[in-house]
Amino acid sequence: MNVRHGKSIQRPTAERKTARGPRERPAQLEQHVAQAVRRLREGRRLSVRTLAGKCGFSASFISQVELGQASPSIASLERIASGLGITLGQFFQATEPAAPALIRASRRPVLQSRWSRAKIESLTPPGPGGKIEALFITLRPGGSSGARLHTRETQLFAVVFTGEVLLQLAATGQALRRGDAVTIPAGTLHRWENTTAKRVQLLKVVPRLVP
Repeated sequence: MNVRHGKSIQRPTAERKTARGPRERPAQLEQHVAQAVRRLREGRRLSVRTLAGKCGFSASFISQVELGQASPSIASLERIASGLGITLGQFFQATEPAAPALIRASRRPVLQSRWSRAKIESLTPPGPGGKIEALFITLRPGGSSGARLHTRETQLFAVVFTGEVLLQLAATGQALRRGDAVTIPAGTLHRWENTTAKRVQLLKVVPRLVP
């Protein structure tokens, strides 16, 4: 299924931690967003204010993310990654630069987004040379990719592995179930949400940006 819609200049808002159940215990291999954002920003010699301007957030929000005081949604993480000139999957390079090409299920690098109620696992090795990145995303009940519709700079392919997820578009919404796949062109407004009482697992594949 191909979905097409014009690009909007609407910016997502900065999300902060909200009370949505007990705090999760990070997995042993969890990549901490705070450390990754700071390391990538400093490696590119960007100030907090400069990075904030690039991704459309306030400098205070970026500082809160780097201090672990704010939990960005998946959409916000993608905007921060874009401001750094990378994709979401390339966050994993910050702490796993020498990951092998074979990534076992039990050894996947993991990012957690409490705001999105999501676990993001990298299925492709970090480092230069790769042309695509694959992310395995688990959305718990009530989880979503962001507070509002958002866009990507690159094409996105996704397939649902478990459960049912609502794909919201600018003018409509589609319920995707196990085995359903979708290709979303670059610049298309969209949003993922788990409106069911069971978890949703989906695979997302995108081109990898070259820093």
